[in-house]
Amino acid sequence: MNFDQAFERLLGHEGGYVNDPRDPGGETNWGVSKRSYPNVDIKALTQDDAKAIYRRDFWAPVRADELPDGVRFDVFDAAVNSGASQAAKWLQRAVGANPDGVIGAQTIAAARVAGPQLAAHFNGYRLQFYTDNGNWATFGKGWARRVAKNLLALEA
Repeated sequence: MNFDQAFERLLGHEGGYVNDPRDPGGETNWGVSKRSYPNVDIKALTQDDAKAIYRRDFWAPVRADELPDGVRFDVFDAAVNSGASQAAKWLQRAVGANPDGVIGAQTIAAARVAGPQLAAHFNGYRLQFYTDNGNWATFGKGWARRVAKNLLALEA
């Protein structure tokens, strides 16, 4: 899966404009939040502008092009939903690396030899984190559905 394919799939998780006062990210469009991008006119954000943000701030930092295809989307999706550093930590835990939050050569190498169970382990760490999150009561159902969709998309 390349970036363009991943972005199209991501839009299935991220909707258009939302301004839910319960969301700690605040005003959001295409999944891009005002909290993370205070200088962006979120309501006027175009899909192409959002795509550029996703490539630069989420795809590139998790080195998605270098990850095994079987976990590439899951790590990218998690970076968008929880931050690149947190996604890196889940991947590092899943491959038995030091969870420092930065995907480097050792994490990439470990991911490449981890085998087909890597995405399931990654999503397990992700779901475990969400259930411990203080916003679980408000957003947990959506987070769980997001992880479930990723798990159901895994190739057998």
